[in-house]
Amino acid sequence: MSQYNKAIIVAPMVRVCTLPFRLLAIDYGADLVYTEETIDFKMLRSVRKENEALGTTDFVDKSDGTVFFRTCEKERKKVVFQIGTNDAQRALKVGKMIESYVAALDVNMGCPKEFSLKGGMGAALLTQPEKVKSILTTLVQGLSIPVTCKIRLLRNMEDTLSLCKTIEQCGVAALAVHGRTKEERPNHPNHNDMIREIANALSIPVIANGGSKEISCYEDIEKFRQETGAASVMIARAAMWNCSILRPEGYLPMDTVIESYLRYCTDYDNPFTYSKYTVQNMLREQQDTLRGKAFLETQTLQEICVIWGLGDYYKTEQGKQARLRLALNVERESGKVSMPPSADHVSIVEKEEEGQKVVEMPVQFIRGNYNNADLPKMLLNTYIYRNQLSGPKYSHIVYDKFFAASVVVDGVKYRSTLREKSRRYSEQGAAMVCLHASGVVTKTYGFVPADGARKYQYVIDEANKARDKGEKRESMENDKVEERSNGGESELVDHKKCKLESAVLTENNTIVNNGISSDVADCNSKAS
Repeated sequence: MSQYNKAIIVAPMVRVCTLPFRLLAIDYGADLVYTEETIDFKMLRSVRKENEALGTTDFVDKSDGTVFFRTCEKERKKVVFQIGTNDAQRALKVGKMIESYVAALDVNMGCPKEFSLKGGMGAALLTQPEKVKSILTTLVQGLSIPVTCKIRLLRNMEDTLSLCKTIEQCGVAALAVHGRTKEERPNHPNHNDMIREIANALSIPVIANGGSKEISCYEDIEKFRQETGAASVMIARAAMWNCSILRPEGYLPMDTVIESYLRYCTDYDNPFTYSKYTVQNMLREQQDTLRGKAFLETQTLQEICVIWGLGDYYKTEQGKQARLRLALNVERESGKVSMPPSADHVSIVEKEEEGQKVVEMPVQFIRGNYNNADLPKMLLNTYIYRNQLSGPKYSHIVYDKFFAASVVVDGVKYRSTLREKSRRYSEQGAAMVCLHASGVVTKTYGFVPADGARKYQYVIDEANKARDKGEKRESMENDKVEERSNGGESELVDHKKCKLESAVLTENNTIVNNGISSDVADCNSKAS
């Protein structure tokens, strides 16, 4: 098919290939973008929701309220939904649920991870040709969109070609081949010669995958395609490291790529953990710089945005989304989502359950926002003791390895609607709800870092102040130049010494600027 002819395709990558990254890849030139793999059971227990506040279609896990697949019209003709399955009828049910919202459906038959193998999915299917035939034939005959699959090599060429021909006979639109066996890892060489042999033997398009070590620029993509004899190329890590490798015009600066990605993360409310993981893989060795260390300290998407100069953008866009949700009378999906941007965006809900008063807030315990002496449970214990109240009594519920806790104080149950990664954190979140609902703490408590809570973030803040100070100074000098020009004077004013452009952090952990550096030197002395 034409969509698989000389196409540049972004491979499925766990935690990376959410909507923001897929849209960025499309902006930079990707012809097709894969979602991260979704297990069929997860899809079948989901409910579809139209998110009017974001302009997206969301598939929400009913067990914990998590949005695990979010899509929009912009990617509709380019997004490929990948599933993990070992059953034809389950796969077909998933395909029917999703076919109106994606360009194609792909079956993962190459994942070497233990959970896939134990579940009879991924690379476990490589040695089960009859089951492969059943799944793919059922999907091809039952769906209105193209069906493809992605495999790895078997240990010998004869078995690999036999499997590939079986797949071809099922009527799939294309076959993606990762040029390694399930036992091999990225440090092993990709078997380009075996992909070429497969491509020569089949009449359907073959998509070559596994060449990120050989691809360091846009031109290398076509070189890899020619070396493998494939119809198209699928890129994983090379695209994750710097997505602008997909641009025919060449690479963009890393900061430009990260800023564009973070804007999409903000626009589409991407989970913080996924956003941080993706940026971390973009930074790679730059994690050792001061800015990289400040980034590693972050615990909210807002904090990441501040580091890349998008703090105001985040506040503005999140504010718009909150007002739109209010106007539409809809709630933000709960589950593994980020902390609300500020106390102003948090509502306290009181209700009754089985005769007991319950108070809820969407708050999350972010350890870096507290000093050791002001943790929520410590403050709550002090509040209870001084006011001679009963409690605290904590209880927990587990949702898909995430925790939700409640605390009963003086007969009232307090709980957060957000999930936590540990039991201890969920208890701190519940205590925080009680403190806010009882008016014990200020509205900013727990939402912003306490003074000194972020070691490296302080350096970033000082660098931003230096930048702002320099920009103000430059503006004043420009005004003086304009005044002299209006007065008929022709004197040129050298204001380069006043120019202080945005501060950047270099590899040797120092702050440098493209102009005068006295303010930055001052920052360094304060940080030390």
